[in-house]
This record gives sequence, structure tokens and C-alpha cells, in this order.
Amino acid sequence: MKTPYKLFLLVMMLLGMAQQALAAPTGVDAFFGSLNGMLASVLFFDVMPGEAKVPFIVGWLVVGAVYLTLRFGFVNLRMMGHAFQVIRGRYQSPEDQGEVTPFQALSAALSATVGLGNIAGVAIAVSIGGPGATFWMIVAGFFGMSSKFAEVTLAQMYREFRPDGHVLGGAMEYLSKGFAEYGWAKLGKGLALMFAVFCVGASMGGGNAFQVSQALGAVQNVLPFFETYPWVFGVLMGGAVALVIIGGIRSIAHAAEAIVPTMVFIYISACLYIVVSHAADIPAALMTILHSAFSPTAVAGGFIGVLVVGFQRAAFSSEAGIGSAAIAHSAASVRYPVRQGFVALYEPLIDTVIICTMTALVIVLTGVWNAPEYHHLVETSKGAALTAVAFGSVLSWFPVILSVSVVLFAYSTMISWSYYGERCWTYVFGERYSMLYRILFVMVIVLASLVSAGNILDFSDLLLLSMAFPNFLALYLLQGKVAAALKEYLGKLRTGELDREIATVSRKPIINGET
Repeated sequence: MKTPYKLFLLVMMLLGMAQQALAAPTGVDAFFGSLNGMLASVLFFDVMPGEAKVPFIVGWLVVGAVYLTLRFGFVNLRMMGHAFQVIRGRYQSPEDQGEVTPFQALSAALSATVGLGNIAGVAIAVSIGGPGATFWMIVAGFFGMSSKFAEVTLAQMYREFRPDGHVLGGAMEYLSKGFAEYGWAKLGKGLALMFAVFCVGASMGGGNAFQVSQALGAVQNVLPFFETYPWVFGVLMGGAVALVIIGGIRSIAHAAEAIVPTMVFIYISACLYIVVSHAADIPAALMTILHSAFSPTAVAGGFIGVLVVGFQRAAFSSEAGIGSAAIAHSAASVRYPVRQGFVALYEPLIDTVIICTMTALVIVLTGVWNAPEYHHLVETSKGAALTAVAFGSVLSWFPVILSVSVVLFAYSTMISWSYYGERCWTYVFGERYSMLYRILFVMVIVLASLVSAGNILDFSDLLLLSMAFPNFLALYLLQGKVAAALKEYLGKLRTGELDREIATVSRKPIINGET
């Protein structure tokens, strides 16, 4: 079957689903509910005997992250200083090839991971698992840094420069090409196609519709106008996203470069204000977190239960091991693949270790996580609302700041996930159909402001987690190549060869042939 015909059938199917959702959202929602059950039975089956439940996908991500940390000799500790020098531009040269700078690639990837999970997900983790979940989130974020390093390095190794100058890289590339090197070309191609399909679905749901839904809910609390006319919000958000994504990765990177530092500054500043205002309670809060981490009473399964809650939220928040961020990093202009891998170490550090920890401290210090009057928010998993209560307990207008943060987080996540989905769409259908994906992405934004179908959104989230399965198969298979590249690079760094390289050339990179 020819590509244009397959594409036509897919577009008609998507439009038909959209029409059905508008006409009878309950029926469509129920259909996806049945799919959720089947997919969840695979991803979340319990691999731990006893009362505590350890979902397979969480174990898959965490065990892999710990293994890679040991395999690469704690690269997440050793190379942070050097990674910062790379981000600052110290090692850029005219010999570098790519579409964006290392910092722009990091900003684009961060704009996808720094999102509602940092606000709602953390509140849910603390309320369900107790303050001790914070400790295990930090631990999981630390090990997840190694997963990011491995997948980003491989994305740089196996990326492909298209005739039009665009870069195509990510798990779909190192799955297909890496498996082929071992004589498993068909298996690699099948896994790459599986990853690409999962990614397109996740980009339309968790990376788009879910973000619109949550942002709309936050705005409606401040501006009741959007309760009556939600479609206006959808059109405004769709237009704002279209202005950026139509220009491709360069426009996305430039926008992320400006938005990410701004939104992180606003949110962290608000959190710091609350933490400082409760300065006298900080020692007690830290002791509560540590005690609850090893002697928990708030979660079924005791120690293992709270550990799983923390690990699960960290895995979902940072997307380490999912393979999504590797798509953005593959476009970075660097000479050595491991160099961008070092840059990616900062993603889980900023997203999980810093931002998630700040949110958790706010929840614990204000005491809303175990306040009886807010138990209904905990029972209904309304994490964003619980965080809003924590903010509002300090100053009445703080929830407005939270609403602004939610909209910024949602917007930044959408523009980056549009790129992830578009690159995977391109892998399946070809470069000339990339604009069609962007148009469909914007259409879904408007649709999501009109239709609320929880099971559809849950299904898209499951697709995101499903990406981890083929991605980590590649990380296990190809980790030897990453280790060899790391050893070679460290040798050059120790002998001063890397410093001699930059001493003889201009530090300004070439991006698609432009100086």
C-alpha cells in the first residue's frame, strides 16, 4: 500500500474519531476505557509478591536506570561540571552539525518534561505515599539521569540528516539501525515502528489534549468567561501553538529557550517564598520526609509501597527511559555524541530533583497533605487543586500564580511534544507530510477544549509509558557502544585534546551551514 493512500486512510480515521467524540463522547470514552484495561494489564501487572504492588513498567524503568548508572561509572555525578561547560558553549565549534545549540535542545526537552506532573503529580505522590515519597523521587531522578545520558547519546550516534537539512533522530532511528547491526533488522524496524506509533498517539493525548484540559481548568477558576466559552481558550491556545510549531525545531527551540527559564523562575520563586515563610519548620519537615521514607505508615505495603510511589512519580515526571527527549537532543549541534548526553543529565536534575522537591516541600510545610478538610482532594487525585490550596494557605492571590504556571507549563509541553510526534510521524510517512501532522495537532487543541473524555486521555498516557519498552530494549542492547564512546571521550578530555581542538577554531557553531 502506497504511503499517500495509507496517510489518507489514517487522516480519515482520525477525523472520524473526532466527529464521533463530538457527537457521542460517552461512547468513544467507553471504547478507550476498554483499551485502557488491556494495555494497563500489560504495563501495570504486579511483579512484587505481597501487599506492596510494583508495576512492571516502573520496575522496567528503575532497574534499567540503576544498571546504566553502574555501567557508566556514575556518569551522573562525574560529568555534571563538564556538562555545564558544554551548555555554556565552551566546546562549540564550526565543525559541529545540527539544527540547534546544545542549550536550545536542552530547553526544548525540558519544556516537555517540566509540566503538570511537577505540580499535580507530586501532590498526589505525597498525599498517597506520605512525605517519604519525596525522598524516593529524588533517588529515582538521580538514577534517571543515566537513562537520559544513554538515550541521548544513542540519538546523536544514529541520527540522520535529511536532504532538506532537518535532523531525524531518536529511538526509532537507533532501534532500526542498532538492531540491524546485530542482524536483527526486521525486529529493529518493527520495534521502531511501534515506538513511533506510540509516540504519535502520546503526543496527541498526553502531550496535547491533557495539557489543554488541565490548563483550561486552571484558567476557568480565574476567568469564568472560559467556562461559558471554552472553545475561545482552545482557539487562542491553538493559535499560540501554531505560531511556534509551524517553524519546526528552530522555532520551538527559540521559544523554549525563552519560556522555560521564565516559567521555572516564576514557579520556583513562589515555592521559595512559601519555604522561607516556613523557615522554622524546615528541619522538622526534612526529618519527616526521611523518617517517612524508611518507616512509612501512610501507604499500603509499607517501605516498598512508598518507594514505588516515589519512583513511579519520578519516572512519569522526567520521562527518563521513555525515549521522548532523545528526539529533541538529536538535533543539537555537537561534535561528539556523548557531549550532548552530558547536557541531558541536567533534565532529571532540574525536573525531578529540584522542581518536584520544591513542590513537595510546599505540600509538606503547609500541612495540606494530611489535613482532614482536604481528604476529598486526595481521594479524587486532584493534585493540582491540592497544590493550589497549599499556595493559597500562604497568600490568597498565590493560586493566580499557580494558574499562570499551569498555562505556561502546558503550553511549553505542547510545543515540544508536537515536535516529538511530528518526527515520529515523519519516520512513518515521510518528511513531506510533516506539515499535515502540525495541522492535525492544532485541530486537536481546539477539540480538547470542547470534549472531556477521561479514558481517551488515560489511553494516551499509557501509550507514553509503552514507549519505554522498545526504548529500553535498545538501551540494553547498545549500552556497550555508549560505554566505548564515553571511555574514548574521557581519554581525550584527560589528555587535553578537547581543549586543543577548541583553541584552534571559532567557538561559534555551524547550524545547517550558517555561521
